[in-house]
Amino acid sequence: MASLAKFLVVTLLAVSLLPSPATAQLSANFYSTSCPNLLTIVRNAMTQAVNNEARMAASILRLFFHDCFVNVLDDTATLTGEKNAGPNRNSARGFQVIDTIKTRVDAACNATVSCADILALAARDGVVLLGGQTWTVPLGRRDARTASQSAANSQIPGPSSSLATLVNMFSNKGLSARDMTVLSGAHTIGQARCTTFRQRIYNDTNINAAFATTRRRNCPSTGGDGNLAPIDSTPARFDNSYYRDLVARRGLFHSDQELFNGGSQDAAVTGYSNNGASFLRDFAAAMVRLGNLSPLTGRNGEVRRNCRRIN
Repeated sequence: MASLAKFLVVTLLAVSLLPSPATAQLSANFYSTSCPNLLTIVRNAMTQAVNNEARMAASILRLFFHDCFVNVLDDTATLTGEKNAGPNRNSARGFQVIDTIKTRVDAACNATVSCADILALAARDGVVLLGGQTWTVPLGRRDARTASQSAANSQIPGPSSSLATLVNMFSNKGLSARDMTVLSGAHTIGQARCTTFRQRIYNDTNINAAFATTRRRNCPSTGGDGNLAPIDSTPARFDNSYYRDLVARRGLFHSDQELFNGGSQDAAVTGYSNNGASFLRDFAAAMVRLGNLSPLTGRNGEVRRNCRRIN
């Protein structure tokens, strides 16, 4: 799970590249008649996936975040998708879990539920399964028919992003600096590859020396790009440890520590480090805002038969 949000957090949500939110046509009860067992099917599949590998909750959450910023598809002969874009290459995972859920959902209500809505529900359930607060997911999204690798490269924050870059990228999507800081808390779960934090542990000066030494043991200055490290001190528990780690200068990514480095978000980070309940509540609310970023609804887009490609 490379940089946010950051968590945070890539395949499927029907989100356009426009920044304005649109919620009027979304409803928590959208499938109450057409697919009444949807929530149970998704929850059961996510329970199996997370019980098998706790990290999968973080992977699905990252997919949701990245898909809210850009639409993510496999490459085809006629379309270059986002999976091989810089922020996703060799790091985006969890697609097979979404495929499994889609198969089960379609067996119950064929060609009814979008991949976008499946991903939104799966991301919420993964957070809850690791101890996070639940939230009501507005439903009724449609899946996009287009994708853009260049958008993924330019619009998804990277692990070396500055605070100014993070704030700007979120602002471009209609999200506030506070939204950015709380959504970055998605990094309280999951693991990261050495290549995403190597520069941080060898070159940054605003880092706890003992922490840097520990991370260097499994992340050499050259080689070992795929070696994993936990993003925070409780990688299988959705809590506020991420913010406590930032205050202690133990942020794994450069972009994470930027949130607590003498800048505009120091107070928010300190607040969440001291109040876990506040973080969980604000994160849930911000996830709803994230999921409401210009969804395709009505007759726009499509309901994909295969979440990895357009119909």
